[in-house]
Amino acid sequence: MGLLREDGTPKMAAAEFPEGLGICQWFHYEDHRLESAIEWFRRLKVRYVRTGVSWADSFRENANAWFDHQMKALEPFDTTLTLCFTPEHLGIAPHYTSPPKDPNTFAEFAEWAVARYAPAMDSREELESTTQDDVAEPSVIR
Repeated sequence: MGLLREDGTPKMAAAEFPEGLGICQWFHYEDHRLESAIEWFRRLKVRYVRTGVSWADSFRENANAWFDHQMKALEPFDTTLTLCFTPEHLGIAPHYTSPPKDPNTFAEFAEWAVARYAPAMDSREELESTTQDDVAEPSVIR
């Protein structure tokens, strides 16, 4: 992490980290740093976390268990989830940055991730409190 050394000790920047600020931290598949990072997020009074779930990692053994563990650990924070990393066998080129051969395969992964990890609206009241100004205009990518 940018605020910690490899051995887990804080860098000088950790002492200057503003309370309540957000942090972006990627956790690799079965990342041994997750629990330590959560501990540091609490110490630093982090409120917002941006992290990711790897589409490529979703093909690993026990991937769902890892993703569930990661997302459970992040529940105390307002978390933005990035979906990324194309599995080599599904890319136009065999590289994690490649676009998928079939965009529907990524759409299926995204649908799965949203259904599993995005918080559901608990009441009609929340839905009714959403104004038109809160809803982004859809964009079309061609």
